Amino acid sequence: MEPGTLVYDPRTRKVGEYRGMAGPCAMLRPVGGGREWQADPALIRAATAEERLSAGARAANGRSRDGVLTTPPLVDAGPPPEPVPGCATCAGLAERRAHARAAGDGSAETDADVLLARHRRREHRDRRVLRFVPFAIVQDPSALPEYQAQCVSGDDADCGATSGPRAAPGDVEEWQRRHTQETRHTRYRRCFADYAVLECRA
Repeated sequence: MEPGTLVYDPRTRKVGEYRGMAGPCAMLRPVGGGREWQADPALIRAATAEERLSAGARAANGRSRDGVLTTPPLVDAGPPPEPVPGCATCAGLAERRAHARAAGDGSAETDADVLLARHRRREHRDRRVLRFVPFAIVQDPSALPEYQAQCVSGDDADCGATSGPRAAPGDVEEWQRRHTQETRHTRYRRCFADYAVLECRA
């Protein structure tokens, strides 16, 4: 598994960025940064597109609450990395990026870009110019956010019932109340997802 891959840890029920191995344990870091934790490498799996979206939204919400979205980060200047001719690894990552782009999976496309750039730096001694660009990430007013809840009550396994995407948090809460009345289940995992736009302030 390549470092930087987003994986799901069923023990903690969290999505994390795979960093590498520390003895028999896999080291994962929260999406958006934070304290690493140890996971069983036999249990973790690649995160789904929905899990990556939810984890990214939670990280963005956390950064927004902490007031760090408008700080000028270090970003890569220039076009996406291109494969080095004759390199099988480069070709494989470029194909993975093309499949993600064709499927409309922006997160997977970005993952492939990151892995290709990292491979070029390590194996082909590629160096790219970095510069500071001030920007702000704001919610896209043309796209409605989505709210969702999933029932995780149960002794041996989660119930798994879900509200499906809803346009307002009140709709999700109403579904939770009805589900609790019908099943007596009381524990839910709630997700919020929205669309964001990066506005350059340079």
